[in-house]
Formats: sequence, structure tokens, C-alpha cells
Amino acid sequence: MTQQHHLAQVNIGRVRAPISDPVMVEFVAGLEELNRLADKSPGFVWRMQTEEGDNTAVRAFDDDTILINMSVWESVESLSDYVYRSSHKQIFARRREWFHVMETPTSGLWWVPAGHMPTTDEAKERLEKLQTSGPNPSAFTFLKPFPSPNGEAIPQ
Repeated sequence: MTQQHHLAQVNIGRVRAPISDPVMVEFVAGLEELNRLADKSPGFVWRMQTEEGDNTAVRAFDDDTILINMSVWESVESLSDYVYRSSHKQIFARRREWFHVMETPTSGLWWVPAGHMPTTDEAKERLEKLQTSGPNPSAFTFLKPFPSPNGEAIPQ
């Protein structure tokens, strides 16, 4: 049976310094390897990037210090495996070195029809929904996932 929905994810962060600043050197140095790891991870479908392959150059907010990252995965489990059970977790654990703590939601998940690549406007809308309504079927988190519209299971 063909999968009808995939999982979209967004995460944002306000950088402590411009990408070219020495404060950001280790973060930037690790991006290529993290992207390569994502690209070959089971369940990976797509990630947002410029034609040059740079996802840090995409600006979705009026505030240029906010970076946005988006990707699409086959399931919550496949994304979770990449985020928490691969070498990504070491970079994730160090995020406070490079990004300020934000008071609004910085990551969100939602289901999209298979083949759909979400836009930054969609992602911003989902983060706003999380802020105003909390986790719900249209915008949720790893801590409170929701099944896909056609009932694809959520791993426990």
C-alpha cells in the first residue's frame, strides 16, 4: 500500500551571531555532514535548501537572525530516529551555544500529502497554531504526536 501522507517538520532558531561569525564556526562546519546524514537516513524524503544546497540562506522572517529548517519524512519514527538516535543528537545537545532560547515554539510537525513540499509560509502558520492552540492534529510536537489523516500509526 502506498503511503498517503508524509511528516513535515520545521524548526527555527535565533542565532547568537551572524553565520560568518567565529561563534558559529562549529555549527556551520557540521551542517554538511548533518545534511548528508539526513539525506541517507531511512524515511527521509526532502529538505529545504537553496539551489546551491544552503539551507541557512533561506529567510522566512523579517528578522534575519532567525534561521529556518524544514524537511519531510515518511513517519514520526524516521524523523525521531534521525534527530535523537544519530550523530545529529550531539549537535542538537549543543544548540544553546549557537541559538538563543525563544519564548515561542521553535519546532513543529504536521502531516502533508505524499509528494507535497511545504513552504515557509505553511511552516510559519503551523508554528503560530502551536503557539495559539498547543499541539493538535494540524500542528504538533514529538511529545504529543498525532496520527496521519489516514490513520498511519504513531510509534510509542
